[in-house]
Amino acid sequence: MVYRRFLCIKDAVACINDKVDLIAVILNFSLPQTTRGTDYVCKLKIIDESHPEIPVHVFAQEIDHLPFVAAVGDIIHLSRVVMRIHEGDVYAIFNKKFSSFALYDGKDVENFQPYQVLLRYEARKHDAMIIAGLRKWLASSHVIDEPNFSLLEEINEVGLVNLVCKIILRSSDPSFYLLFGPTKVLHICKTTDDKWMAFIWDGTDAPPISIYKKPEDEERNPLPLHFKPLPSSGDVLHTFPTVGTILRLIFDVECMPYILQLLKVCQWFKLFCVECKVHEGLWYGVFTSYSKIRDIPNVDILILERQRCVIRFVAVIPWRVEDFRSPDGVYRVKFTLEDPTARIHAYSYAEDGEKFFNGISTGGLKRKLNELLGVPKSDDDGQEEIEGGARNPPWVQCCLKSHSIKRRRWIFDTKLVG
Repeated sequence: MVYRRFLCIKDAVACINDKVDLIAVILNFSLPQTTRGTDYVCKLKIIDESHPEIPVHVFAQEIDHLPFVAAVGDIIHLSRVVMRIHEGDVYAIFNKKFSSFALYDGKDVENFQPYQVLLRYEARKHDAMIIAGLRKWLASSHVIDEPNFSLLEEINEVGLVNLVCKIILRSSDPSFYLLFGPTKVLHICKTTDDKWMAFIWDGTDAPPISIYKKPEDEERNPLPLHFKPLPSSGDVLHTFPTVGTILRLIFDVECMPYILQLLKVCQWFKLFCVECKVHEGLWYGVFTSYSKIRDIPNVDILILERQRCVIRFVAVIPWRVEDFRSPDGVYRVKFTLEDPTARIHAYSYAEDGEKFFNGISTGGLKRKLNELLGVPKSDDDGQEEIEGGARNPPWVQCCLKSHSIKRRRWIFDTKLVG
């Protein structure tokens, strides 16, 4: 096996079974996977001016020895990779015993220090000239072809989406991460079933989901406040942005240590091929082995802040209007409320309940409650309910107060208009 120093890809593809050095632009990369043995593998696609893209299979004994590519368009220096051919397709093999690599920013025209290197990597004095040439070529070409991205407000059906979102600071505890930026706070943690879940945000509101559960089922089968049970969530909700949907994202992959290392302080990310799903009227996403994550410069993001205070009433206990008062005549009603950021419980109690229900008669209150919960009607006078119909509660204004010790919220200074 011959070891050939630096070659362009056009010359390297003719050197089957030889070791070569390559410096190229990364067009694509996969998340790490375990091999049939005890190793890890990830796959890259690289390109330079001389030749169309070729695959690179990178093997390592430890996941930390794989390249942690920050973004498509970054540059990789591969040293002592072996050129192979299979059914007419040429590719490069990164051997865990003797190959090495270095990763460089693809856009920073002045910085020639790699942001990740393998220990046995050795830089050469002409590397900077080659990297500068690749950066210039990349800036003037159109080889990076990214798909369209959706805002959360543009999601309208279950399926695959590409998103841009913000995930920000990590703590040092491996089982608990707090993420926050200059003005907004997000979170990533483990659920009670030991799944990693991120709370992601882009500043827009996802469309509300119709609810197919009957209001009278709330007492024995209540709507969940969260898509997944969390070990501790009350205080976390208080730190989230007050505008824009907080999308729960479940990571259904084996390589969480790799993903956690990709999450950088105060950084925005592009998420590719995330499965968007619905559970009990709540949007959520699933990050699978086919999904990809890329970080992007903060300067590429512009968020429009919007001020509004609106919620939906999605459930109530007790269901019967006749049971809203206690035996001594005091209102005590628990509502489930939601806005694009979360679901919560809030109570209409005592004097605040008197003001909220506004002296409406029992019959009138039944009709207003059905309207508030989005119960569908089959006739114009609103008397006949549609059995099994989807509920789509309207957005309404509401004032809430909370108790920091009791961790409860109450509806106050709000009237249900009869």
